[in-house]
Amino acid sequence: MSQQLEAEDALRLDPSVQREFGPLINIIEAKKTLFTIIMRVNLKVMLLCLILAVMTITVGVYMRCVTFPFGPGELQLRRSNEDSPTKNSLRVEATSACHLQDIECSINQEYNIHCKRDEIDNEVYVPFSFLHQYFDVNGALSTTSVGGSSVADVARFDWMHSNAKINLPKGKYDPHGVFMYFENYNVEVRDRVKCISAAEGVPVSIQWQKSGYFYPTQIAQFALSHYSKNLTEAAPRVHVLEDADASQMEWHIPKASNMSRIWHPKFNTNVIQFETAIGYSSAIFINPRQTLDLLLSVDLLLVTNSSSLMVKVLNRETKLKYNLHYLPADLLLSVQDTNIYYGMGRLSLNRWRHLTRDLHIDVQKAIVFGAKHSPIKVRRTDLEILSISFLGIGFYDNITLSTSKHLAHFYDAAEWLVHNQDPQTGGWTNPVRRSLNGFAELKPGWISAMGQGHAISVLARAYWHSGGDERYLEAAVAALQPYKILSRDGGVLAQFMDKYYWYEEYPTSPPSFVLNGFVYSLLGLYDLNNTAPSRVACEASKLFTQGMHSLKQMLLLYDTGSGTTYDLRHLSLGVAPNLARWDYHATHVNQLLLLATIDGDPLITQTAERWKGYMFGKRAKHN
Repeated sequence: MSQQLEAEDALRLDPSVQREFGPLINIIEAKKTLFTIIMRVNLKVMLLCLILAVMTITVGVYMRCVTFPFGPGELQLRRSNEDSPTKNSLRVEATSACHLQDIECSINQEYNIHCKRDEIDNEVYVPFSFLHQYFDVNGALSTTSVGGSSVADVARFDWMHSNAKINLPKGKYDPHGVFMYFENYNVEVRDRVKCISAAEGVPVSIQWQKSGYFYPTQIAQFALSHYSKNLTEAAPRVHVLEDADASQMEWHIPKASNMSRIWHPKFNTNVIQFETAIGYSSAIFINPRQTLDLLLSVDLLLVTNSSSLMVKVLNRETKLKYNLHYLPADLLLSVQDTNIYYGMGRLSLNRWRHLTRDLHIDVQKAIVFGAKHSPIKVRRTDLEILSISFLGIGFYDNITLSTSKHLAHFYDAAEWLVHNQDPQTGGWTNPVRRSLNGFAELKPGWISAMGQGHAISVLARAYWHSGGDERYLEAAVAALQPYKILSRDGGVLAQFMDKYYWYEEYPTSPPSFVLNGFVYSLLGLYDLNNTAPSRVACEASKLFTQGMHSLKQMLLLYDTGSGTTYDLRHLSLGVAPNLARWDYHATHVNQLLLLATIDGDPLITQTAERWKGYMFGKRAKHN
């Protein structure tokens, strides 16, 4: 090799050789350079091909063995071979490499979905996203911590045949106590509630009409939920800010405005009289700087149209300040930037009234009402009351801030029911149209047996709790009239097969026989029968007994073997059954469990238990 290099050097140095063999030498040099370049390129290409091959193999193995995606994580469900076959338990197991392969699953020979097959166990795995839609089941990923001192998070999948909840009765149903499980209801936060009327103190519904209307069933649920919360929650925290007697605050009084504490002979106590100049800068005010205690209560009399109560609230998260104005005007709700206006009605002028407002609800409903895009959610803990002020001419007393005012809300609703009952029919009419597929449209003015039953439950409790206020009893007794009038004649009574009497939630033609609304109508009758004096209770007792007889004869018509139907339109209209969603099915179960505490018929208990089993995947047996 060294001799060859020396020869090449000699050739390069010898001029004569260079002249004679120069072209040949140049050709040799060019070939050497080209050979070197080719060798280097080939080495890079080979290296690149090797990398690509490794990546291809890795991806192939991964795709072959990957588990199913569900939500943010991935799980595979395998039936445990170690478990007893009677347990049919499922365990989450890591997939060993290369056991799974892609496979197409044909669904009823109509379409295909992507599945996985375990080659070793000859098992096929179907995506839960498909099972969720196909079988109407639910599931969610979660993690659990295991392992004593060395805690580790282990993924698990929670399969739920139904996501509804069963509320087991805590004892025999008490017609003066908690209504079913309504202590869990928060009617005012529902999206279908536009706001709480400042004139009436009850919810305004937008469920079937966007402009807003008073829906008797919803108002009664509002009352029953607050009555039940009052019995189940701890006593509220109450701050008395001003009562013109024992509790007095230092008020800021601008020039040209004045206030004084005067004796009121009718109430036999002091009240505060105020008079201010025009303009918000003239308002008298205090700075309570309160958080959490957002239930404002005040006795108020406004003298002029320009008078108002104002509350300034700070969102400590966003730093936005909202000005709540309560005016003597026929206004439901109006929003202008951060100014929120609630109307107490023109009839509130020169009349004392007790105003109870949940400031958190008032702010949140106004934000939703005024939002052009997705409204922000305001947390109760984010709000702080900066000031309470009065403008114009008027009187006020007993200003308090508290964590809740359940009984005040309850009695606001009870008073609404007394003052808005139809004196001719004894019903509470619904001022909107209602369409149920297949049935004739209900025109405004229809009466609901569910609404009647709920209202009677409210009035019976108001009569008992108030110590015997006859107004509540009289309204409850009058509410029995629609139970005796056929739905086609303006009542709520229907007949099944011309034999069994039924109280219709929706008085449709032909009858629809909605189950949950019927049971609520029975509970109202039971409440009145066990609350009213014997001279008037007998009629409620007769209607209740009649309804319970029909329920026992017709109950199994709602059983599908795996769930329940919402109504009996499959019999009335001859169409497919209207299957109850799981939340309505759970309501059916909860209602039967409650009825079982007041009626010992085994049919009710056995049906409730069977229907409860449907929520956990149990089904009626095949033939």
